Formats: sequence, structure tokens, C-alpha cells
Amino acid sequence: MNIRIFDLERVQSLYENTVPINLTESGFHPYTLEELLSKEQLKMLTSTVLGYGQTNGSFALRQAISKLYPNCNEDNVLVTNGSAEANFIACHTILEKGDEVIMMVPNYMQIWGIVEEMGCVPKEFHLNEENNWKPDLEELEARMTSKTKMIALCNPNNPTGYVLTQEEMEAIIVLAKKYNTWIYCDEVYKGADLDGIEKPSFYGMYNKVVVNGGLSKAYALPGLRLGWLTGPENIIADTWAYHDYTSITAGILSHKIGEIVLQPEMRKKVLQRNIDMLNENLELTIDWAQQYDDLIEFVPPKAGGMVFIKYKFPINSTELSDWLRLEKGVFILAGDVYGIDNHFRIGIGAEKKDLLKGYELLSEALKERFELI
Repeated sequence: MNIRIFDLERVQSLYENTVPINLTESGFHPYTLEELLSKEQLKMLTSTVLGYGQTNGSFALRQAISKLYPNCNEDNVLVTNGSAEANFIACHTILEKGDEVIMMVPNYMQIWGIVEEMGCVPKEFHLNEENNWKPDLEELEARMTSKTKMIALCNPNNPTGYVLTQEEMEAIIVLAKKYNTWIYCDEVYKGADLDGIEKPSFYGMYNKVVVNGGLSKAYALPGLRLGWLTGPENIIADTWAYHDYTSITAGILSHKIGEIVLQPEMRKKVLQRNIDMLNENLELTIDWAQQYDDLIEFVPPKAGGMVFIKYKFPINSTELSDWLRLEKGVFILAGDVYGIDNHFRIGIGAEKKDLLKGYELLSEALKERFELI
């Protein structure tokens, strides 16, 4: 096998649906169709013919997506089966063997595995925890060479919740122009800003930008598996060719629901529900963590559905995660999957009652573990 196991997704897939308390969900508590849709909309779905539909995305859905970006139309959009497929297709469209890809770290690590399997050369530049997870743009510039084909970003960031400032985005654009390289940005948390002010996309800032989006994270609809790519028309046309070889099309019901959710008033309602949940749960998390202020610390996220916690007790993060899951029925994601030990990820997009129960069990477990070591 020429591709590495995607540790983050594999660990989550194995355990997130089997533990009593999942404290590491990366999005928000998902909607049910009854919560999301009106009776008329539900009836429309039941009468929908279950055909293939337009393989690159229905016109209505691509048009709704295009309105999220400046100077964009439906020909700038390809609809995919989740943003994971979008990442795979974009890499295979833009990159060739031997190209260098400089990737923001920590990050959702799918792209690292994809480009490595393609024979490209992945390189890191870091967000600095000591500087509240601000990006080290000097390191980014030092990493760039004539072989750099792509700068891969995640903004808002998974797992830190950091959001690039306008000045940082512009500085990255300057570097991309200097080296004539592509910017590819994972923007699946766009719209999940704690302050309620949606930050701009990289799309429209430079002519060599492709971004991904989807309904799984900020919209709390992961079961739809609906994602998209937005970029220059010629690149999007090429991504459609790859899409024909992967999943061909997203499901017709996902198309229909996506068309509804991305209408301005519905989108505003969905995002606000999740922002309210995020702010309330962040306060709960801060209150819980303050009990262990000599052992636990984290930089509060600016957006997204998670906190990335640094701990100071002597145990490997995978060992800690396994012990909590097996002995206490609580699942946290080890920092090891991001290549950063002595950290773990907690999802704060859960229902309040589940989060409180999870923190109760986690406190009991930490107390017990300290007595053992």
C-alpha cells in the first residue's frame, strides 16, 4: 500500500460511535430533518425522484454556493461528496509528482497523506502556540522554493480555532505571487466565528486560489456528505474530470437540502444556532479547565468547534486517550494525530448536557490517574 493510514480519521471512525461519551466531535451537534426543515420542505423531499442529478452539482446549489464568494458564479463551483473528496480532487488536479507543498501545521492532515502518495514533497510551516497560534510567516517564506506548487492552509484552523487576520492573509498572498504558487485553503469552518462576524475567504484575493467548503462543520450537517470546491473556471472544469472518476456525484437529497440551507435567511439561522452553542460551551470549558490551571491550558478558539488543550502531566497523548476510552468511556482525540504530543482535542459543539457529563467523567478519571502515577 502506497498511502499512509489517515490516523485522525481512522481513530475517530473506530471509536466515535461506540463510546458512551464522545468529547472530540469536530463539528456541531447535527440537526435532524424535522428540526431543520418545514413540513412543506419535508414533503418535497419525499416526492423527489432518486436519480443522479447534475454530476457537478445542480445549478441551483452551485448558484447558492457561488453567492458566498466575491465575483463568483456557478461555473466557479464543483459540488463534491464532502470536503474530503474536494481535498483529494484538488490535489490531483493542481499537483504533479515532485511538486512541493507547504502546509500549515497543525492541520487536518488529509492533504499531507494525499500529496505524499502522489510523489509530492510535503513541508511544514507552523502556527506558534507560544504566540497564541499565530502563523510563523518567516518560516513559511524560508520554506518556499522554485518547486513550491501549493501553500495548503486551514482557516479557521483545525484544531486550534485560530483565524488568520486580514494582514496575515495578505502577507501569504504576497508570498504566493512572488513564487507564482497556488493557495489551497480548507474553509469548512467559515461562518463559525465566536464573535458572529464572518471572516473573508481567500477566494477573490488572488487569481491562483482554490478553497473548499461544505455542510459538515459550520452547518452541523455531516450526514449529508456535501462539500464543494471554488476556484478559477478552468481549474474547476478540470476538477470535474477527476470527480467523474471518484464519486461521480453527491446524492440528490443532499443537493436538495443544500439548496435550502444555503439560502440567506436559512443559512443565517443555522450558523447562529451553532455560534450560540459554541460560545456557551466555550464558557463551560473554560470553567472546567480553571480547576486544573496548573496542569491544563489552552488558547481560546476564535472559530470552529473545538479546543486544543495542552496538558502538563506525564503521559503520552495516545496512551491518555486509550485509557480514558477503555476505562472511563470518554473519547478525546490525542495530539499525536497532529504530530503534537501532550495535547488533546475536545469538541465544544456538543449538546450542553453531554459536554457537562463528559467533563464530570474526565475530572473523575484525571483524579484517579494522578493517584496512580
